[in-house]
This record gives sequence, C-alpha cells and structure tokens, in this order.
Amino acid sequence: MAINNPPNPTPSATPAAKPPKPYARLEKWIWILIYGGLFAFILGIATGRTDTALGWSIAVPGGIVAVAGFVLIYVRSRLPNTPTK
Repeated sequence: MAINNPPNPTPSATPAAKPPKPYARLEKWIWILIYGGLFAFILGIATGRTDTALGWSIAVPGGIVAVAGFVLIYVRSRLPNTPTK
C-alpha cells in the first residue's frame, strides 16, 4: 500500500528576496562602453575606405572608449563585493 503525500501548497519557509546587486550601474556602463566603442571602431574602419580622415576620426575615439570599458572591468575586479555606506 503506497502512501500518497500531496505537495505542501503553503511552504513554511519562503525564499527571501534577493538583495540589490551592488555596482549594477557600473557593470551596465562597462558593457555600454565596450560595445559602443567597438561599434564605433568598426564603423570608423568601414568609413575609412571611402574617407580616410573621417574614418580615423570615428575609429580612434571608438577605440579609446572600448579601452576605457576594459579598464573599468579591471577596476571592478578590485572593488569589494559589498559596497560600504
């Protein structure tokens, strides 16, 4: 004879809500800078085939912005996991 135990519809211990992610704004800006910079860099390379000066003026700032995003990854890796108030 098998015992049929129905699932408990109201568990006694509900999972707690996740705390807000620290440094979420910084991480968002890191990826915006990296992807935006790489997009501008590639756009500058493509534009440089028809107009060299315009291509360089788009590609160089795009590369600088992408490098800034990569530097922020390093900065984020050195920050503590929990920010101090």
